[in-house]
Amino acid sequence: MKFGAQLASQLTPEWRTQYLNYDDMKEMLAQVIEHAPRSFSPTNMMEQPHMDRASRLLVYFAEFEDKFFVYCDKELTKINTFFNEKLAEAQRKLAALKMELRAHFNLSQLGVAEDKGARLSHKMTWFAELMDKDARNAKRMYRKVHDLKLAFSEYYLSLILLQNFQNLNTTGFRKILKKHDKVLDTDKGMTWRIQHVEVSSIYQSKEVDRLIMETETVVTKDLEAGNRSKAMQRLRVPPLNEQAAPSVFFLMGLLLGSFSILLIDLVAVAAVSGLPFDIYTTFNATTNQTTINHDRVDWRIVVRLYRGPFLFIVQLFLFAGNVHGWRSAGVNHVLIFELDPRNHLTQHHIVQLAALFAVLWISTVLAFFHSDAVGVPHYVVPIILPSIMLILLLNPFQMLFSSARRWFLRTLWKIITAPYHTVAFSDFWVADQITSTVQALQDVQYLLCFYAFEVPWVNNGVPSKTSICTSTSHGIRPVLAAIPAWFRFAQCIRRYRDSNLAFPHLVNMTKYSLTFFIVLFATLNALHGEKFPSDPIMHRPVFYCWMVLTVLGSCYSFVWDMRMDWGFLDSSSKEHPYLRDSLVYASIPVYHGCLVLNFFLRFARTFSISTDVFPFALQEVLTTVLAILELNRRCIWNFFRLENEHLNNCGAFRAVRDLGAVAVPRPRPAAPASDTERIRPEQPAAGEQPGREPKPADSKAELFPINFDSPAFAGRDSEDRESGDSSARSRRKSFKAELFPLRGVTVYEIDEPATTSAPKRRSLTAAELFPVNWKPSKAIPESVSGELGLKSHTSQLISDTMLAMPETIEESPDEEYAYAAALNTRTTATNIDHIKTFL
Repeated sequence: MKFGAQLASQLTPEWRTQYLNYDDMKEMLAQVIEHAPRSFSPTNMMEQPHMDRASRLLVYFAEFEDKFFVYCDKELTKINTFFNEKLAEAQRKLAALKMELRAHFNLSQLGVAEDKGARLSHKMTWFAELMDKDARNAKRMYRKVHDLKLAFSEYYLSLILLQNFQNLNTTGFRKILKKHDKVLDTDKGMTWRIQHVEVSSIYQSKEVDRLIMETETVVTKDLEAGNRSKAMQRLRVPPLNEQAAPSVFFLMGLLLGSFSILLIDLVAVAAVSGLPFDIYTTFNATTNQTTINHDRVDWRIVVRLYRGPFLFIVQLFLFAGNVHGWRSAGVNHVLIFELDPRNHLTQHHIVQLAALFAVLWISTVLAFFHSDAVGVPHYVVPIILPSIMLILLLNPFQMLFSSARRWFLRTLWKIITAPYHTVAFSDFWVADQITSTVQALQDVQYLLCFYAFEVPWVNNGVPSKTSICTSTSHGIRPVLAAIPAWFRFAQCIRRYRDSNLAFPHLVNMTKYSLTFFIVLFATLNALHGEKFPSDPIMHRPVFYCWMVLTVLGSCYSFVWDMRMDWGFLDSSSKEHPYLRDSLVYASIPVYHGCLVLNFFLRFARTFSISTDVFPFALQEVLTTVLAILELNRRCIWNFFRLENEHLNNCGAFRAVRDLGAVAVPRPRPAAPASDTERIRPEQPAAGEQPGREPKPADSKAELFPINFDSPAFAGRDSEDRESGDSSARSRRKSFKAELFPLRGVTVYEIDEPATTSAPKRRSLTAAELFPVNWKPSKAIPESVSGELGLKSHTSQLISDTMLAMPETIEESPDEEYAYAAALNTRTTATNIDHIKTFL
């Protein structure tokens, strides 16, 4: 595999702009040969009449090399800066996790507590747990250990991604500079690599490897009781380009081949034999004769019975296509859906599952056609497939993708109880898929209703001629049509309640509220037709309301798709007009084609308005075609919705998971800290309202992605309110900014030596405390920089200068909780030495 393709397939999608631009540099080398001066044109002679062709080539290639190495230097600076930022972030995360591990557990008893908690969590009833205090404490301990194991697993995954980033970029520089020397027949590329790349932190740093080994040691020793095999099984991250097992491809091919053969058989049987017969007897009281009747099964009943499972199978195949497209384009759907990166379904597994259901579906259809030959009542066959699908979905055993089934059932429960749960990306995405399966849900309702009221054996063997299961008079079918829209409606309400943003959540809620009115007028129109069947459709007043609302809803949904869900129609986009600047998929015409296709598919459902004008037989055909078109439209929507979320996090969902630590109680030190050069929380200035956040300064928000409130201070506000201690409340309120200053807020004060008798006090900004990619406005005194370990900030030290905290701790008599923890890292190669706390 070419390195360019390898880089594209193995890079971390969220960091794609931080990698080496290998393809651009490769294109530069190709262009330099193509545009080299080859002849003495009159223009060249007039510009440089004194130079021959060889001299012109030397000047041409010298100018190119200057530009090429300037570009390389810019890329190296970008990569080094990003690498050191992520490395510092990884060091802080490990320190926070270790601090939390030590604070909450007695490590010598951890294995015993976990085993006891595990036994209690599986064996004790809820009533016994309620009565036993020790059991509750042990179970909480087990849950905490489980959460820590998950946190360390995700942290280990982030280290593997960072290690992969380091390896790919160093390999990329070696490859492109070697190609440079080969194309230009020189050794300047190797010289530049030795002088610049091999002395940079991205090349020399072994800190990532050390963090990986330290994480493995901590998990093995403290969380898995010394069992390294078990620890590595939990921490192991599959290769980024790992392929499915050969058995998956074999089984997938076997099932798809079987489906193709059975499909050919079905077409032949349907053409030759036709549908089976309904055989029943009727008694004529006048002639006192019994007649045996042979009537063909109504094909519309067969379509309704088998269409629901068929649509679900089609949706599975289309979703497999979505996953394949996301993986090929580098859209990280695993992190967006917050799936387990070590255990999730690939497109091959989804195709395998869909092919299995497809074989079962077509087998039951064939069994229905051959039911007369084998002597089996043909209406027994259609219920087999839905029963098998339901059993497999609810199967509690560890088989047939049990983790994926649990994830789906858990998400489905959160959708059904939408107003009472925080909405994650996977919740709203699955709910959107359900809105495209309205016809399948109505077919499931028809199947249940048919076997309850219309199947021949409930009518003494006589096929029912009524249409009770397709009637809207009972209200079941309209409710099923409105339920998916209600799920999204409730989710929008919940998101508005959590964010307090009217736009876009209330505006999006309006879009789904239109569906309720569309269903209402569609139901009134159907009831009018059932009560007055002779009235033409154009004479029904509610028909016009239904038509107007359907067209309005289609327009609303189309504009929302383009602007909000996909992020297109960006007026500021100069590179891709009517789209957006950042695109993932390669072909621009595909984007334009999908825009047009989405427009027509959005309005395809308006054809359902005019189904009454078609003959009754063709209505089922049109309904089936429209349902399949809607599933295809949803498949297209999925591609661009995930792309937009991947690039822009447009829904403000957490696409990348970060780890955080909580403040924990700390024992009081034996003696107070020194009064000179101490670090303490910032106190409100004179005339300043307590709790008011200081003015932010410039900083890297990406370095501090953690956003949480300290559980250690839960319930303390009411106590301080009663005691009147407003300063304590304000300090706890700013705890989050003190631990991880997201916007570079000024959170620390130090005592500076001064010539006057009273010491001069000034604030240290977060940029000074976390000096990554910054330039101080004024010099820090030598006494301060000596204590803090801050070096001179030049362009060379931007990539490797970090923070060293003093070892002084100050105690306040009215608080028992640590406000923050700071990481002592002098350079990117320095070990984690101390966790500093202060009050």
